[in-house]
Amino acid sequence: MKIAYLDSSCPVAIALDEPGSRDLLVQISRFDRLFSSNLLEAELKSALAREGTQGRVKDFLTWMHWVFPYRRLTPEIGQILQVGTLRGADLWHLACALFMRPKFHEEEIHFLTLDNNQGKLARSFGFRVL
Repeated sequence: MKIAYLDSSCPVAIALDEPGSRDLLVQISRFDRLFSSNLLEAELKSALAREGTQGRVKDFLTWMHWVFPYRRLTPEIGQILQVGTLRGADLWHLACALFMRPKFHEEEIHFLTLDNNQGKLARSFGFRVL
């Protein structure tokens, strides 16, 4: 099973039809399951409102499996901050991906982001980054 955690940057790029977004959509469609924090919905809708467009929000959000941590993510956040720094939302997304990873044992989880710094940190935790 191919599993991916999506940072908000990917669906925002697709919804706004940014350059390269069609290739990104093809790559994303190859995964069996897509996960993200429900923060993605707010970030996506906020970006679309700023741009004055509806984009393809509804379809994209129906593909997602939501990560709802049942506890504070202090351990994951601490691990990340020992390696590098991220903006709050980027830190939250990577912490959520670390939180969900144990549920999938040996399954390889891809971390999809367009943010180079976030991708670099995700790689340092063993995620495959596209």
